[in-house]
Formats: sequence, C-alpha cells, structure tokens
Amino acid sequence: MKPRKVSAAAAAALTLSLAATACGSGGGGSDDGRKLTVGIKFDQPGVGLKTPDGDYEGFDVDVARYVARQLGYAPSDIVFKEAKSADRETLLQRGDVDFVVASYSINDERRKKVDFAGPYFLAHQDVLVRAGDDSIGSPADLNDKKLCSVTGSTSAQNVKTKLAPRAQLQEYGGYSECLTGLENGTIDAVTTDDAILAGYAAQDQFKDKFRLGGFKLSDELYGIGVKKGDTALRNDIDAALRKMVRDSAWKEAVEANFGPAGYRSEPPPGIAAPAG
Repeated sequence: MKPRKVSAAAAAALTLSLAATACGSGGGGSDDGRKLTVGIKFDQPGVGLKTPDGDYEGFDVDVARYVARQLGYAPSDIVFKEAKSADRETLLQRGDVDFVVASYSINDERRKKVDFAGPYFLAHQDVLVRAGDDSIGSPADLNDKKLCSVTGSTSAQNVKTKLAPRAQLQEYGGYSECLTGLENGTIDAVTTDDAILAGYAAQDQFKDKFRLGGFKLSDELYGIGVKKGDTALRNDIDAALRKMVRDSAWKEAVEANFGPAGYRSEPPPGIAAPAG
C-alpha cells in the first residue's frame, strides 16, 4: 500500500477509498480502493480536455491533480471521468466520482444537491462571436440572434431572461458543437464563461476566426463539487486549494493554460473557511 498523508487528509483518503470500493465497477474507484475518480470536462481546451493520445490537460486538470496529491494520491491513482454539464450532480449523487472539477459554477440551486469546496477561480460569463461580425457589440444585440450553449448550463438562460429576451436559444451536447455552428454560420454567438471561450479561441484551427465580446455578464465562481454532506472531504479539498494558492502553483497553472490566449484572469478568490 502506498504512503498516505497523515491527519485529516489521511482520513479523507480513507473515506474516498471506502466509497470507491463500494462503487465497484460503477466508476468510483478500483476494487482495492486505491483509485480516485475525478469528474472533469473532456471538451474544454484550456480548462479540461482529453487529448487525442488519451492524456488530459487544462487548468481544472491541474487543480484536480494538485488536490489529489495533497490527499495522498499519485497521478497514476487518478481516474478521470467525463462530467458533462447536465451530468455533474448525478455523478456525485450516485457515487460515480469522488469529486468534480469541471468549470462548475457555484449557485444556490446546485447547493441543494451537492456541496462545494472552494471557490478556486473567478470567471465572467461572456460571448464568442465571429471575428468579422460587427452586429454584436452589446448584450442587447443578441436579441433575435441564435445563441448557443450546452445542455445543463445556466449561461444561455441568463442572457435570455435578463439581457436579450428575444435571443433564440440553441442547446447542444458540448461546446465543440456550438463552435462548429459558429464557424459555419448556423449559430451567431456562443455563451459561457470567458475562460472557456478563450480556450477555444486559442486553438490552432480557430485562430483569428472568433473574438470575445468582453461583456462580463456575470461573476462565475468555480467550485469543486463533492457529495452532499461530505464535510470532511470538502474541508480537506479547501485546505489543498489554499496551499495551491500559497505556493504559487495556482498562478503557474493559470499562466500555463490561459496565457497563450492572452486571457487575463482575476486574482484567486477567497476559499471558504472550514465547515463544521
């Protein structure tokens, strides 16, 4: 058996191992309890991406690996599982994953179903449009435009209910589908968090094709989702996140993943105090 962190982190690791064993082949970990299953996005460049060679990269992936290491898990102990926006709460509730790091904005509705560690990142909702499209210069210009986001995301609904009620909402399974529609003209704008949009715009195949609106439509605080009531795990993840900020690993991960797109992130948000 490999070494584990002592104190609270060791207890959390043991809790995770027991939960994983209970899940068996359901995805929560291997039968011997030595695996940690983490939900991430597979299709968000710069945030969470499964590469063609089967590796994983992005800011959320770096955060997940750092937290896992603080809990006593080596990189080889981590099993990444796709966590689409519409599936994140279900994955946690069923025990298919131990925690979720997937551009997971904290809000009151989600708090009814899961608990959150963090927040560890502050993004802003924005829109991505074609570089040569000058017809969208403000949020109101999205009225009567075809606006795309993914199923389960709150971004497009925020625009439709608060800013552009006549926007024609299109919901797809993944952001890559929205980007394809934007590129071929069947979609006029894609909305989600600016960090996610910047990651897509920085891809080689989309170079100089798109631009960010720069609207800062909302504040989106990313948290790490854990099963409702798992206070011990939440506290240990919070401790790991605070350490990540202190030792500059957080800043290095931001620069490595978002720097190439010229995206300037906000300072790290304050991480919640330990829960009782």
